[in-house]
Amino acid sequence: MILRLAFKKMNFIIFSLCISAYPAFAISPGEAFADDALEERARSLSMELRCMVCQNQSIDDSDAPLAADLRMLIREQIQAGKTDDEILDFIEDRYGEFALLKPRLDIKNAPLWGLPFLLVIAGFFLMRSFFRNAPKD
Repeated sequence: MILRLAFKKMNFIIFSLCISAYPAFAISPGEAFADDALEERARSLSMELRCMVCQNQSIDDSDAPLAADLRMLIREQIQAGKTDDEILDFIEDRYGEFALLKPRLDIKNAPLWGLPFLLVIAGFFLMRSFFRNAPKD
């Protein structure tokens, strides 16, 4: 019984290590810049963009063909002398705000940013009124 539990834990650990190493293989060596500063910039930009195929991975972590195309597009934009904001705006214009992993705070999505805080405050007042009106023993 104990041996079976240890074997299951060992399998879980091995599986977790394999999964954690998976994103490291997403970028092929042919995509990388020779200049480390440009490569770091390209990697940071690709970590901010969502893979349209995987949807909950950045294009830096994804090995989908569309993600590879977007990584190459970012590198082309960097070589063309575009700033980070210009590149992100270009991708957002082309694919929509869904392409950004961290949506920008503007009037269109302000309720999405504010709603969790409002729900916490409403829950606090609801619990407060519940405990205030509770019968005392």
